[in-house]
Amino acid sequence: MLSLTTRLKIFLSVLAVILLTGSFILYSKNSTPAGKNEILIKALMQGLSTMHYKPKKVDDNFSKKAFKLYLDRLDFNKKFLLESDVAMLRQYETQLDDQLRAGSFEFFDISADLIEKRTKESEAFYKEILAKPFDFSKEESIELDGKKLKYAKDKNELKEAWRKQLKYQTLVRLAEMQKQQEKATASTDSKETRKTPEQLEAEARDKVMTAYNELYKRLAQVTRDDRRSTYINAVANVYDPHTGYFPPKAKKDFDIEFTGRLEGIGASLQEKDGQIKVLEIVPGSPSYMQGDLKPGDAIQKVAQGSGDPVLVEGMRLDDAIQLIRGKKGTEVRLTVRKPDGSTRIIPIVRDVIVFEETYAQSAMIDDKQKIGYIKLPGFYADFERNGGRNSGADVKAEIEKLKAAGMQGLVLDLRNNGGGSLADAVEMAGLFIEQGPIVQVRTSSGKTVVLDDRDPEVQYTGPLVIMVNSNSASASEILAAAMQDYKRAVIVGTPTFGKGTVQQFVEIDEALPSQFDPYKPFGALKLTIQKFYRINGGTTQLRGVTPDVILPDAYSYLEFGEKEQDYALPFDEISPARYKPWTRTKLNIPAIQSNSKSRVAGNESFKVIQQSGERLKKQSDITTRSLSMKKYMEEEKKSEAANKQLEEAQKNVPVLNVSRLKTDLQAISGDTAKMARNKDFLKSLQKDVYVEESVAIIKNDLK
Repeated sequence: MLSLTTRLKIFLSVLAVILLTGSFILYSKNSTPAGKNEILIKALMQGLSTMHYKPKKVDDNFSKKAFKLYLDRLDFNKKFLLESDVAMLRQYETQLDDQLRAGSFEFFDISADLIEKRTKESEAFYKEILAKPFDFSKEESIELDGKKLKYAKDKNELKEAWRKQLKYQTLVRLAEMQKQQEKATASTDSKETRKTPEQLEAEARDKVMTAYNELYKRLAQVTRDDRRSTYINAVANVYDPHTGYFPPKAKKDFDIEFTGRLEGIGASLQEKDGQIKVLEIVPGSPSYMQGDLKPGDAIQKVAQGSGDPVLVEGMRLDDAIQLIRGKKGTEVRLTVRKPDGSTRIIPIVRDVIVFEETYAQSAMIDDKQKIGYIKLPGFYADFERNGGRNSGADVKAEIEKLKAAGMQGLVLDLRNNGGGSLADAVEMAGLFIEQGPIVQVRTSSGKTVVLDDRDPEVQYTGPLVIMVNSNSASASEILAAAMQDYKRAVIVGTPTFGKGTVQQFVEIDEALPSQFDPYKPFGALKLTIQKFYRINGGTTQLRGVTPDVILPDAYSYLEFGEKEQDYALPFDEISPARYKPWTRTKLNIPAIQSNSKSRVAGNESFKVIQQSGERLKKQSDITTRSLSMKKYMEEEKKSEAANKQLEEAQKNVPVLNVSRLKTDLQAISGDTAKMARNKDFLKSLQKDVYVEESVAIIKNDLK
């Protein structure tokens, strides 16, 4: 079977004949070739139309979608463009398809000229507004959701929008400074001199001014090619949110991040709606170990240690990443807005990823019965075959150790597991069933391949619970879905992420014929090429896996997951594979659900989690904030009180009797760092209310 790059080479070789006969191909070896951008967009559109899982018809409807995505990314918070500007740009709303086919960037060039002009004009706004004190006793509010904002009718209205934005950002700084001053002067022996409200307000404004000065320095460095990438990705994202264009520098950054060797905080970020949002926390990373940064958080500011924070809202993703990255041992302080609208400063000490934390780990829970527990942060594999570890083999080894120690039931924890090696997911499923199909993979041609476990041996035949949550994705969903379809395990937690697609990179430079060498490098195209389907015929795309037992989770009330992405591929079904459900034990799912519901109803911790989730949902729907200091502080106190209530509830969770196996303890003895991490691992397990309920299901309902 031809590889994607080889297939693209064939198509682009034909395209090359057309392109090279065009009059625009005029270049010398010592200058940037004219016509490079035309070659790039035609090559990309050729790749998208021929190799994407579900190619789109590039017509007026396609043009409207690309236009909307691009306009949102051009000025999501509506602080640069006027209503008249947008009306002028909208004349091109149905012309993008024609320009793409022609290799033209006419609309893009007009929009780039316009945003550069308006950005330069707006520089005067913040300097004038921040030169005067704000009145925080005045009753007024600000809308923080860019989707609900309207473009200003004129420059006076735009300036007013800037005033409110700057006032809000100063208010947030001022409130934090006041809290810090209260803490600093609270102790009786404190020699801190209290600053007056006027002094604090002036200092807060000065800090915001400094942040905007830095922001505009960076904006001045944004190149036309940087903006072009944003436009191209708006076009690519009409196909689906995981398809995109990576310029040479961005591809290099992606490769560094993907290897896991980068010294930083270990969070996967995405630029969405003008914000830098946390998409995933890398297992074993500093963010993972620190624990406060969560998927869905929006990073507003980045500070180096105790230094002044830098605004990153509206910043290009790669620029924000450069600020967040840093040397091992240095601290970065992230100001994030939580989904409930509250703001938190999260200090994270940069480090390399602790690889032990990315691997499968086990423990024994002794609660009248011996219940084994395995945490699997990701489906890792040694793709280079350099003697590295594979998650399938590691989980098998952990099961053997737990069985030897007298395990009577097993909890496999896939929470926050973003996936990884598909082969390992198939191998792992085979540990719990006799041979049979595990997942179906469908290509763009409509061909379906069934991936089977062909080993008749069953590693573990006892009671099995698999834990998932909204951050369990891809390979995690495949394993959970297979075990659910086979009726082999009880799936416990919250509905999963819903990513049922496969992507592959195509290096454009490798695909283009040698005639194009003077134009290179071009970068890479990431394409969605396949889709996953359960053995029952339904795809995991969009819907994910709905647990048999759904437990309250504060974040499950928020709109999160694949379904919230623009133009995500739809849910659909194909013919089911031929398989025989597990018959050695029977799962009475209705009875299990009923018993769990009764236990959860009487659990105070779950009650508080339920209340927190409802509050979080309510707060996330309220996107306006008061610009009155009094009201703002009242809202912050309510949010802090609710968070404290949840923290206190977690403290009151009954302590599970959890221990590591002797062989594991022997392996880490003498290594103080590993022993400290082991202590944290056990401590988190002992008071995990979700693990507690999973254990209760095995003890009471899977006899």
